Amino acid sequence: MEKKIRREDALEYHAKGRPGKIEVIPTKETNTQRDLSLAYSPGVAEPCLEIAANVEEVYKYTAKGNLVAVISNGTAVLGLGDIGPEAGKPVMEGKGLLFKIYADIDVFDIELNTKNVDEFVRTVKILEPTFGGVNLEDIKAPECFEIEERLKKELNIPVMHDDQHGTAIISAAALLNALEIVGKKIGEVKIVVNGAGASAISCTKLYVSLGADVKNIIMCDSKGVIRADRTDLDERKSQFTTTRDVYTLAEALAGADVFIGLSKGNVVSQDMIRSMAANPIAFAMANPTPEISYPEAIAAREDIIMATGRSDYPNQVNNVLGFPFIFRGALDVRATEINEEMKLAAVHALADLAKKPVPDIVNLAYNEANLMFGRTYIIPKPVDPRLLVTVAPAVAKAAIASGVAKHPITDWEAYEAQLAHRLGQDNQISRVILNKAKSAPKRVVFADAENLKVLKAAQQVRDEGIAHPILLGRTATIQALIEANKLDLGSTPIIDPREPEQAELVQKFAGLFYDKRKRKGINSLEAENLMYYRNYFGAMMVETGEADALISGLTRNYPDTIRPALQVIGKEAGVEKVAGMYILLTKRGPLFFSDTTVNFDPTAEEIVEITETTARAVERFNIKPRIALVTYSNFGSAKGEDGAKMNRAAEILQRKHPDMIVDGEIQAHLAFNTELLRQSYPFSKLVEEGANTLIFPNLSASNIAYNLMSEAAGVDIIGPILLGLRKPVHVLQLGSSEREIVNMVAIAVVEAQGK
Repeated sequence: MEKKIRREDALEYHAKGRPGKIEVIPTKETNTQRDLSLAYSPGVAEPCLEIAANVEEVYKYTAKGNLVAVISNGTAVLGLGDIGPEAGKPVMEGKGLLFKIYADIDVFDIELNTKNVDEFVRTVKILEPTFGGVNLEDIKAPECFEIEERLKKELNIPVMHDDQHGTAIISAAALLNALEIVGKKIGEVKIVVNGAGASAISCTKLYVSLGADVKNIIMCDSKGVIRADRTDLDERKSQFTTTRDVYTLAEALAGADVFIGLSKGNVVSQDMIRSMAANPIAFAMANPTPEISYPEAIAAREDIIMATGRSDYPNQVNNVLGFPFIFRGALDVRATEINEEMKLAAVHALADLAKKPVPDIVNLAYNEANLMFGRTYIIPKPVDPRLLVTVAPAVAKAAIASGVAKHPITDWEAYEAQLAHRLGQDNQISRVILNKAKSAPKRVVFADAENLKVLKAAQQVRDEGIAHPILLGRTATIQALIEANKLDLGSTPIIDPREPEQAELVQKFAGLFYDKRKRKGINSLEAENLMYYRNYFGAMMVETGEADALISGLTRNYPDTIRPALQVIGKEAGVEKVAGMYILLTKRGPLFFSDTTVNFDPTAEEIVEITETTARAVERFNIKPRIALVTYSNFGSAKGEDGAKMNRAAEILQRKHPDMIVDGEIQAHLAFNTELLRQSYPFSKLVEEGANTLIFPNLSASNIAYNLMSEAAGVDIIGPILLGLRKPVHVLQLGSSEREIVNMVAIAVVEAQGK
């Protein structure tokens, strides 16, 4: 099902808070007068003089070496066409965002108000001192060809028009692997390209560089096959003329081995696919609607290898697999250009990566037991954490070998380690969780559906295919909120336990609950009355299989929400203490905090159980827990009850689980500062990598810690995740944002998939 993005949601996303999607953040200290004197006058004069004496020092003393210009004139923006530079700015900001989150590259987006090629080239040329590289974006053909060609000749920094080369590089990697799977050689296969714009021509030229024979290629534009006898062709299309007796796309596809679609949706029929040669390869890359849909293509031919530009089917040709890592490698060796050798290096690196065993975190993201190289996995997934450390070094090595690197790398092991730490290990966890939830959405009950934020979150998880929401509350109130705020929840069920049509279900739930609690102080009348409360009713829906998970707590206090879950659903076998865990999405990767919501002052033995439960939860995200039992002292350095408790808990854990990476008691900063830890306490199990999971001595400490990180440090947080229940019930923090609710729903769905 095609994902639906509501106009109101998109506009709100770009306008909320600080308008736009990017900002400039200082990278040096700016707190004191001395800091400011160093940053500006008089201290700034010293690096200025160093650069004046040797211009290459600009890379040492400024951000130039990690700064890319994303430049457009708005003449070919996505599928919107010539909408102007201002209207194209949200796209350019978005491209900058992708550079940052995938490769830690900073971006200034620049929108030029000109359609004159000379003026465009002149403007970019005089900006060269500012940037380490230039990414041209959304410029219409044929101007984009001339602009890129001239800038590559006239600038001494790497320039790439991603609309041309990004798709070419990714699809070329996919094509090499697809041909290997079907046992065909690139120099012998017949290729049909539908589309003759910038991307199509760049793709075809790159395939030729890889060995494809021009004589075996047929290219089509909107007027049909590009034949040698046509008189309306420019020089770029003329490179791919044919003299074969074919005039239409349907005629060209008969007997063809490969179809490359870079045109528009629904122009290829199943009969056209059936007419292709044995084991055909079809890349239908028009977005958002492919030339032929994935289901139609595989229904037409069982032997087909199919790729699209869409994320909801196998083999997505996505430019984000290329440009961030290509520029990363080019910048890191100060390449003067992005040449053919560097592009081919990226192709082969991507193709080879798809043949290697897939990390668990990628399998988790796509709900696969074990993704393996084959017909439905011919290129890596965008969430693969190995992309940065695979593609960037390959590009950098090609730049050095081809003589365009001004700053060659000699220690490749150190370089790869630097790349691995740029974005934080496993820092794609939120995307992984959302992708896994979408792979098998579950029914989630929203107990606080009379709240607008909850309804907006329900709208999002429904539209994104994360979950199937069920709304609990007064029907009239919920429907009024939906109508007033122009939400579109379609046929989403709305259930009010107090309405007559729910009487039978209330009685059923009351009887089941009475059987559970009749020897624990509940009589039949009380059981029935409790079923009119949404937290009890929702919990019973999950318990009886009417739903798969419950989300509650946004407008109620924590104990009132967790009590029904404990009474109705109960704890997992062997669990005595439930616990609450938060995931903090930091620059160093995800951090797990526990227990943050349930236990006021646990004993050492209870700390042990909380740690074990938390470790199992972290492992479910395919992350190896490295656990610090934190308090105010280090391994007995200060006396006190909390220190002794955490010390005792660490001893028990290390005895019970000798392979577990756990240590304490330890101060929080030492849990992360491995250099200081190695100097002072070299015996610690946390010396090698530091902690990613913190266990706190009491509720006060944990609550203060995660709230400070959220508000003062501005860290995104997912949680609280309730650990130890038999079925997924999660209690939202009071006042949770729409985004936080969506994240919690995704967690609940992933948990329901496992249970």
